[in-house]
Amino acid sequence: MIRLKLTLLALIALFAVQAYSQSNSEITADDLRYHIGLLASDSLAGRYPGTPGGKQAEDYIAGKFSEAGLKMLYNNGHQEFKVVTDVRPGKNNRLQFDDFTAGMGKDFTPLSFTTNGNLKAPVVFAGYGFDINLDSLRWNDYAGIDVNGKWVMVLRGDPEPDNSQSLFIDFESERVKALTAKDKGARGVIFVTPEDLEKQDILMHVQYDRTPSNAGILVLNITRGVADRMLSSMNDSIGSMVDRIKSNHKPSPMYMPVILDATAEIEMLEVTTANIVGMIPGTDPLLAGEYIVIGAHHDHLGMGGPGSGSRQPDTIAVHNGADDNASGTAGIIELAQKLSANRQLLRRPVILVAFAGEEMGLLGSKEFVKNPPVPLNQIKAMINLDMIGRFNTETNTISIGGTGTSVETDTIISLLGQHRPFKIGRSPDGYGPSDHASFYSENIPVFYFTSGAHEDYHTPSDDAWKINYPGTVEILEMVYDLALELSGRKEALTFREAGSKQGVRYGRNLKVTLGIVPDMVSSENEGLGVDGVRKGGPAEKAGLKKGDKIVSLDGQSVTNIYDYMARLSKLKPGQVTSVEIIREGKKQVIIVQL
Repeated sequence: MIRLKLTLLALIALFAVQAYSQSNSEITADDLRYHIGLLASDSLAGRYPGTPGGKQAEDYIAGKFSEAGLKMLYNNGHQEFKVVTDVRPGKNNRLQFDDFTAGMGKDFTPLSFTTNGNLKAPVVFAGYGFDINLDSLRWNDYAGIDVNGKWVMVLRGDPEPDNSQSLFIDFESERVKALTAKDKGARGVIFVTPEDLEKQDILMHVQYDRTPSNAGILVLNITRGVADRMLSSMNDSIGSMVDRIKSNHKPSPMYMPVILDATAEIEMLEVTTANIVGMIPGTDPLLAGEYIVIGAHHDHLGMGGPGSGSRQPDTIAVHNGADDNASGTAGIIELAQKLSANRQLLRRPVILVAFAGEEMGLLGSKEFVKNPPVPLNQIKAMINLDMIGRFNTETNTISIGGTGTSVETDTIISLLGQHRPFKIGRSPDGYGPSDHASFYSENIPVFYFTSGAHEDYHTPSDDAWKINYPGTVEILEMVYDLALELSGRKEALTFREAGSKQGVRYGRNLKVTLGIVPDMVSSENEGLGVDGVRKGGPAEKAGLKKGDKIVSLDGQSVTNIYDYMARLSKLKPGQVTSVEIIREGKKQVIIVQL
């Protein structure tokens, strides 16, 4: 009798879920307006990872997935992971020389990418901290001086601050200058801001640059007043030294009569965020082990500000992210309801996931493929929705990326694209600036739906009232049909590599490319991970593989993405260079022709 009652209760619950799903199964403009209005409301404050607004978004999505009858994966649908969202000076920062003790936050500050530690050593002035050897520019601030084991005082910027076409621009970042100092043997760098770069004698803003790797040496910023105090016994000043360099247009390094004792300490602020993941089972026992993933990222830029990715970094305001990417998130909520209500049409199971941390470097999708709910080789396709809310009725075109990532994709898109109220622009490349790239790196065919960028992108004006709701419905109807096609077809898609043969370029000074997709978010500081190798590029031809870790390029150490960029900037087309890697725990040297 007890067993019968339990069975009846289970049936009643099942019917209730089906009834709810069917009554809410259609994708409507009103439903999208409600979801986006909530997710992009000021009360959620931009859905930044780890904030109350970000948590509210996660719980809302999880609730909607559960209401739709999805099987919630991981921890009640939450795949939690840690992310670094900010840095702040620690309690142990100090700076002393002679009889002077500097004030933290007043006279000096550590920079976000410093190594934590202490150094008591002499100080050497190294001008702008350049070592440039190009056909068009030669400048070495380290010529004739020994900085091994010492502090190096370096000016920020370059000697041509009013020249927007200056050849120095590609070498003036503090990260690059710190790497150059480290290469010369220095153990610490002190940055000083010249008056032509900042009239007020103020410290740099300590901001997280969204890369947790550090410079490998101590890095501080001091005021001009403190620098002048160091130079007082020489009757010199920073202003005078800058004037001499600019008037002579040549380096002017020198030893300083100062022993500096300083400690740098930065604390990383780590928070917990979560992918929200649910599954709809398939009906075919023979295809039960083959999965289709549909995803969209739910995070955005919070209140904006420096280092946030905002296109208005000087404005602190709610970045609501209605199109980016409340539109895609609302889309997967609606798809979850419609697919669940029509689950009898699904032969393969469908996993729906709202990714966290996309704006910080595809962190959520990378976490998903690193710790998937099912074996990765059982995921047969991935559909990504990112910014689908601003369908332009004038161009009347949406974009689908990844169309070259399977043999069958173009045919499928052509068939499903018939009789739609829009045209389809196709991009074959599997790599791209959104979460599908993490899946393509694992040899999974991808579909990247977007209605395109616009002037409100990454600004506080990306608001819900600007969404084209009827147009978003039409896009989602095609995605729904695509999901049914991928779930129901007899054979899974046949993966193939697709994309530009050009590598990722990071600066105007990069004349060559290795042809890799680098791991830009690792905090290990022990090399640069290779997330992917582009077909036909120098790296692939030389034998580099996904999963390798580059620890040296052209005989110089590489610990992170900034080191890699700086090393690559010094190489030339046609040059043969060495790349030292770690593969399966063993070091190898590979010769590459660029």
